[in-house]
Amino acid sequence: MKITFLIHNEVYTGRIMELLERHGVDYYTRWEHVKGKGHGTEAHLGTRSFPSLNSVTMIAFESDAVLDAVIDEIRATNKEIPKTDDQVRLFQVPLERIV
Repeated sequence: MKITFLIHNEVYTGRIMELLERHGVDYYTRWEHVKGKGHGTEAHLGTRSFPSLNSVTMIAFESDAVLDAVIDEIRATNKEIPKTDDQVRLFQVPLERIV
């Protein structure tokens, strides 16, 4: 089992939700209006200088096949996002237990 954190510009929330739906992922926790800055990217702080904000979607995957399909589609989606700073990031860590 794996847990992932999808981090993306809020502009792409609808697109991400459609992507997850296509793969039957209807289980997640999402945080809106998230501020942050990635390594080598512009900040997303919701300020005048850095007006955009992020969303974070946490997903617990029991199936590696579904996770792999989601990752493949995120890679394809990122090729369509012209600004590297706005591309979707996925962080994956082991998940030991769901209670």
